[in-house]
Amino acid sequence: MAWLYLGIAILFEIAFALGTNATKGFTRLWPSVFTLLAAAGGIFTLSLALRTLDVGVGYTIWTGIGSIGTVILGALIYHEKITLPKVASFAAIIAGALLLRAAGA
Repeated sequence: MAWLYLGIAILFEIAFALGTNATKGFTRLWPSVFTLLAAAGGIFTLSLALRTLDVGVGYTIWTGIGSIGTVILGALIYHEKITLPKVASFAAIIAGALLLRAAGA
């Protein structure tokens, strides 16, 4: 169940990051409300995952996979560029997350 909670927390993390960009410095009401709710949802579901997972493993995977999702969706939604260094960084994050998962199993 902890991994399911962590997956949900990752989705909230991605929504939070993308929503933050849409708030335009928290000057737009509904994107700001969405962003704050996504942040709260992410922290809540992460806390549920951390009942079982080690904090180092859970937090690192949450932020790492959340970062990858944010960059990919940022490219799709906001037309940000994905460069070769970004792709190499994604690969390193995924490898690190898999190693942490294996170490925490």
